[in-house]
Amino acid sequence: MKFGKTIKIFLIDGEPNGRMSCELSNWSGKAYKIPRIKVKDCIDRSDLGSTGVYLLFGKDEEGKDLVYIGEAESILKRLNQHLNQKDFWNEAIVFISKDENLNKAHVKYLENRLHDIALSAKRYKVENSITPTQSSISESDRAEMEEFIENIKMLVNTLGHKVFDEKRDFKPKQKVETFTIKAARGADGQGEPTSDGFVVFKGSKAASTIVNSMTPSFVKLRQKLIDEGLLVDKIEYFEFSDDYIFSSPSTAAVIVMGRNANGLSEWKLRDGKTLKEFETNEKTAKAS
Repeated sequence: MKFGKTIKIFLIDGEPNGRMSCELSNWSGKAYKIPRIKVKDCIDRSDLGSTGVYLLFGKDEEGKDLVYIGEAESILKRLNQHLNQKDFWNEAIVFISKDENLNKAHVKYLENRLHDIALSAKRYKVENSITPTQSSISESDRAEMEEFIENIKMLVNTLGHKVFDEKRDFKPKQKVETFTIKAARGADGQGEPTSDGFVVFKGSKAASTIVNSMTPSFVKLRQKLIDEGLLVDKIEYFEFSDDYIFSSPSTAAVIVMGRNANGLSEWKLRDGKTLKEFETNEKTAKAS
């Protein structure tokens, strides 16, 4: 069962694009969101001299999200080093402990686990050239650090990055509603709506060919997915090699079907209910 959370965000510089501190109710951890150009101003934050973990965020030349995950015994000192060593990043999010209870073994454990979670999520390209080694800590410390990780994931998402989030919106102890499309030229897709748009599941089949009237921007997107290996040519159809999040159900339907389509009416549950009907019923149920 999920409970409500209180998150306190403080704009250190009095502006939304400046530095932020972020705290979660009843948690000893603390987060800072620091723009690269503001690192030099952080000499006024004495707690940033503490041991902690950090994430550096940026984009590559094609606009794809990048992240570097690290740990340090002095966060501020390490961030200053990265100003000279790495130029891809434009923002850092760091985590320390307000009671200074994080030691070197703890942050090495956090670094390793966060690195693995980011790789598994496949949302951002992880820039670490070497996989961080996991430190050996006690069972009780491991339990504490796993709870720390859950709070890190929540706050990183709150601060604008879904680097640790699974592409599918899994619903614990609930039946996951899977929508399907079966159409001409081998199209056979499965997916679900998410908070990001619509995710088409790995193993789904897209049409082997496209119609001439397909909108050029969708033709370009389809070719991009083929070039990146997301759509693999199986002769009779193209297969999704991984989960992929589309910006809307209609874009997902177009790529699966190889023609222009309205995703709200094309994606259907096993009982024939369309996505439009499903969303309308959900909203009605919540409002009543």
